[in-house]
Formats: sequence, structure tokens, C-alpha cells
Amino acid sequence: MKVKKSRSKRKAHIPIRLNILFFIVFILFAVLILRLGFLQIVYGEDYKREVEQTNSTTVTKNVPRGEIYDRNFKKLVANKPENTITYTRSTSTKSADMLKTAEKLSTMIKVDTKSLTERDQIDYWILKHPKEAKKNTKLTEKEQSEIGNDDYYKKQVESVTKAQLDSLTQQDKNIAFIYRQFNAGYALTPVNVKSKDVTDVEIAKVSENLGDLPGVDTAKDWIRSYDSKTTLRSILGSVTSEKQGLPDESLQKYLALGYARNDRVGQSYVEQQYESLLRGSKAEYSSETDSDGNVISTVQEYAGKKGSDVILTIDADLQSKTDEIIKEALKYGKTTPGTRLLDRAYVVITNPKTGEILTLSGQQYKKGKFEDDSLGTFTSSYVMGSAIKGATVMAGYTYGKQPGYSEIDEPIILKGTQKKSSWFNRDNSFAMNDISALRQSSNSFMMKTALDIAGATYVKDGSLDIPNSAFDKLRKVYGEFGLGVKTGIDLPGEATGIIGQEKEPGKYLDLSYGQYDGYTPLQLNQYVSTIANNGYRIAPHILKQVRDATNEDDEVGALQTQTNPRILNKIDLPKSYFEQVKKGFYEVMNNTSGGTTSGTGATYFAGLDYKVAGKTGTAESFYAGPDWDYTSGIPAPAVWNTTFVGYAPYDDPEIAVSVAVPWAYEGDSDNKLNMRIAKDVFDAYFELQKERAKKADGTDKALYSDKKDK
Repeated sequence: MKVKKSRSKRKAHIPIRLNILFFIVFILFAVLILRLGFLQIVYGEDYKREVEQTNSTTVTKNVPRGEIYDRNFKKLVANKPENTITYTRSTSTKSADMLKTAEKLSTMIKVDTKSLTERDQIDYWILKHPKEAKKNTKLTEKEQSEIGNDDYYKKQVESVTKAQLDSLTQQDKNIAFIYRQFNAGYALTPVNVKSKDVTDVEIAKVSENLGDLPGVDTAKDWIRSYDSKTTLRSILGSVTSEKQGLPDESLQKYLALGYARNDRVGQSYVEQQYESLLRGSKAEYSSETDSDGNVISTVQEYAGKKGSDVILTIDADLQSKTDEIIKEALKYGKTTPGTRLLDRAYVVITNPKTGEILTLSGQQYKKGKFEDDSLGTFTSSYVMGSAIKGATVMAGYTYGKQPGYSEIDEPIILKGTQKKSSWFNRDNSFAMNDISALRQSSNSFMMKTALDIAGATYVKDGSLDIPNSAFDKLRKVYGEFGLGVKTGIDLPGEATGIIGQEKEPGKYLDLSYGQYDGYTPLQLNQYVSTIANNGYRIAPHILKQVRDATNEDDEVGALQTQTNPRILNKIDLPKSYFEQVKKGFYEVMNNTSGGTTSGTGATYFAGLDYKVAGKTGTAESFYAGPDWDYTSGIPAPAVWNTTFVGYAPYDDPEIAVSVAVPWAYEGDSDNKLNMRIAKDVFDAYFELQKERAKKADGTDKALYSDKKDK
């Protein structure tokens, strides 16, 4: 009986325990249900929003640059459209995904793999063969973790064998090239995969399969196209490629302005100087990505705006004619005696009233071939000789002399130095005034003027005490005319000239007639322009107008801005003083009285339909070009530089011209290349004006556009 009773008690206890267990389970489920209900009711919407959360990122795309025209709206730089295939990766795109896309794309387009480097191929091989790459290193898991990811990958790169690299097929290289292009840009920034010679068939294939090519797209891009007929190529400058991107020296500046690192920008001269006008405004697209970084949709927010068109002051036709004139002159010059070192010449033509540059022409002649050296017109300096004597006469006026003043022309003989004299007076002594001194190009007159400025008295066979301040006084006046200072041209890289550092009395005398300091052809032009316009030193400029871009090749857009003359300084002398020097310049070109009393330029310019005023120059110098071994210890040969400055018409100047022919000849055989070039340039200008006047009928595009904007 006791046993049965015990069993019945145990049976009674079991249901109680089960009930307790069931109760606990019930409580737990109840808590769980309550918790889920709480989360659903209180935080449900928050979690739903988090799951459905998307991010919006602005993506920019480049627009075509503005185009560049000459003053008569002749297009010098255009945009050539081309088909392109682009790739834009998302913020979460993995290397494996990019590789798959590259493999698919490689079956649809042909690529040039010549630029594929060995390192590019190694990176691709490692990506394709991760196990073999790991095995190559012979590192344990522990050693791998100890050296870090960067050093481990470096070890993988170093361990790839030549045989493994040689196993890559041409198809592998195609994929490697495309994969490299994919990695060239930043997340959500389009990069060109192929932009040259993209065929219509390739565009069609890619367009049909865009759904299987995430990130890939087709588009229209542009490349710069420069007029092959113009010799202004160096002045126009160039634009970086997408691969070059932003120049290192200007990286931070451009990034601060909103550029992307792979943007194309102007990297020299006009393209660089007016980058802000030519670049335009990028198109903006809003790309929406999900929580995993995948692009859901892309919407254009702003279509962008093509860069503004830039109109230069350059006359392309006159530039071309001037280039040919220089070439013919150099070819002729090389047939004359003493010209073994002759290899270059420069011409600058401006409007002396506005500072507009019509021509920047420079040519180098080497081994029977010509090279454009337009940049040399403002980046190279030479001793210019007597062409600067007008500035010396003006210096005399500045420091107290009156128009018509006289000096004794006689040889200057100082103790222990060689005789210095005028070319036409080696031994005699006679008076000359400022006009006759300019007409006959008197060195002695200029030296005497400089001595008066220095407060020094000349005594034959004596010595001179010239204070250093005298150099400064003379150069100050020269600088007011643009000699030895920057002209203010709106292009980078301008030279200031060569300022002699020696302060001996003889050097001071040399300075007074252009035999010491060196100047650029552009400085020479600014100097004569300042005389032509009665004392206004105007900054030469190459930008004439900025206009809205158009989509029509034969039209120009509405005028935005126009460059006005920028006066750098006004020389504080009466107009009559300038008129006196201008009379002297007129005599130089038109006086045919005979013998040494004739103007030094009259043989070439007297009796023309138009009247030129100006000054010729011949400077004794030493060769400083590339065709001499300056380490040999043998002094460079003595040479003559020939120069010219002038303007026309005399009574109402339209153009100012400067000519420089460095190292024109050795010895005494003056080939007069400076005169030949100057005469032909003036002829070309006035003939061109006549031709245009005949063609003008009131609908001439250039004239019409100017009238329309007024």
C-alpha cells in the first residue's frame, strides 16, 4: 500500500511541474509578443525608413569649352565632338564587380593597350589569381597579419613571376586596360573608358547592353581642335588631358574652385590665362543610391552651360602674312655674307591707341626648317641699339632740356677706353639738335644728353665720375615708356628684360644709345606706341571680347564684355615735347636730303603712299644663341642685332610695329633685314586694309557684329 501511495504522489507532482514550465514558456512568449508589438507600434516606421533609406549625391559632368576666334571672327580653336564610353562607379562597387563588368565590356569594344604598364598587368594578374598570388609570397597567415595589408600587397606584386605575367593573353590585356580605366576616377565621377575612334557599332553594342554593364554609359565628349594654318599655336596654349588632370602646382586652387582632379584645364598661355571664361559650368545630375550604395536613378538637375567664346585682338590674316615675310627675309639673309649665326627674327604689331595686339610673330630658322617662336616676342630679350634713342631724348626733356636743344657731336675719348662715336662722324665736331640727332642716329648726342642728366662734364682723354643714381634716373624714364619693365600683357611668362649690373662710366654711355640693357620685342613696341599716342603707356592685350557660345559654326554669340585700354602710366610732359620726337622719327623715314644727313630709314620708306615715322637700330653685341660651346673658353663672336620701331600713318597712327633681328650678321655686311621686314609688314597691313575695304558692303560679318553690339 505504501508503494502505491508513493507512486500516486509522484504522478501528482509531474503535472504541477509541467504546468509551471508551460506557464514560464507562456510568460516568455507573452513578453516576446509584447516586445515585438512595442517595436512594431513605436519604432516600426523608423525601421521601415531605415531599410528604405536612400542617399542623394550630386554628380557633375564636363561641358565643352568656349571656342577662340581672331578679331575678325575667324575660328582659331574649336571643339571636335567625339563618341565616348564612360564609367561611373558607385561608392560601394567592389573590385570583383568592376572586373566582371570589364570582362563583359571587353567583348564589345576594341581598346589600344599600348599604354598598359607592367604594373597594370601585375595588378590584374593578382586580381584574377588571388590564391596563386598568396602562394607566391610564401608567407604564413601570422606573417601576413603582422606586416599589414599594404606591405602584404607589395610582397604579392614583387612575387609575380615573368612566366605568370607572360601567361596573360591579349584578351586579358584588354580587360586589364578597361579595369584600369574604371579605377582612374573617383566614386560617382564619370571617367572616359574609350574616347578615341569609338565606332557607331561599338556605341550600338554598348547601348543595347547597358542593363548588363552597371556604371557604363555612352556619351558625347569633345577634344580641342586647333587651326592648322595658324602659327599662333604656342600663343593659344593647350589643355590637359583627362589622364593629366589638374596640374600639381595649381591643384589646391582648382579644387577650391570646384574642379575634379581629372578635369581638363588650360595649361599654358591663352587657354590658361582665360580658363575661367572658357571652362563653362558643369552639368549637374542627382544620383540616388540605396543603403548598399547602388545607384537607383539619375536625374539631370542642371544642363550645364558651354564655356564663353573668347575673341582675340589678333588679326590671323596679318599674322600669317607677317610670318611669311619673316621666313622670306631669313632665307634671303642666309644668302648674304656673315650670317652663319642668323637664325631668328621677331615682329610685334599693335594698335598704339588701344594696346590691342594684332600680331605676335617670331620664327626660328634651323637646318632649313622653320619653327614658330611667337612666344619669343615677350619672353626673350636682346640689346636693341639705336631704336631706343627716342626715349633718351625724352629723358633729356624730363630732366630739364627743351625741344630743339643741341649737343656737340664729337667722338667721346676717355682715358684708358676705346673711342665712342657716331657712325657718320668718327673724327669731327659739330652741333646737332634733337631732330637731326634722331634723323642721323647720333650716338654722341645721346651720350652728351646722358652726361647732362648725370651732372658730369666730358673732357677729352679725361675720366668721368658717374654716380650710380644716374643709371637709375635714365632707366626710370625708359621704364615709363615700357623699356626694362613688364608691359602688362595679359599672358603669363613675360620677361622684364636684361638689366646690366656693371656701373662703369662707359656702360652708362652705352646705355644711352641702346648698347647695354636688353629688351623684348614687345617692350620695344610699347615704347614706340607711347610716343605715337603722346605719352600714354597702355598695357598690350590679346583679349578683345567675350561672347556667349552658340551652336552654329557661322555665328557668334551676344557680347558679354569688351576689353578697354588699360593705361599704366601717363608721362608728365607737354604734348609739344612728343611732337618734337615724332618730327625726328618722321625725318628718319622720309628725309632724303642726301648722304649721311638723310634719314637712316628713308631709302626704304620715303615716297610711299602712306607715311611712316620711326627709328632704326643697330646694336653691337655678342652671340648668345644655342650654336656655341660656351664652356670652350673661346669668347662668343661679336655680332650685330638690327631693329626697327615705327608707326603709321604718321598723322593718325593705326599700327605700331617693332622688329628685332638678333645676330643678323658679323663684320660690316649689313643685310638690312630689319628694314626689309618692316617695309614689307607695313605694305601687308595697308594692302590688307584695302582688300577688306573693297569687300565690305555693309554686311561684312566682323563689321556687322561690332555695329550690332553698339
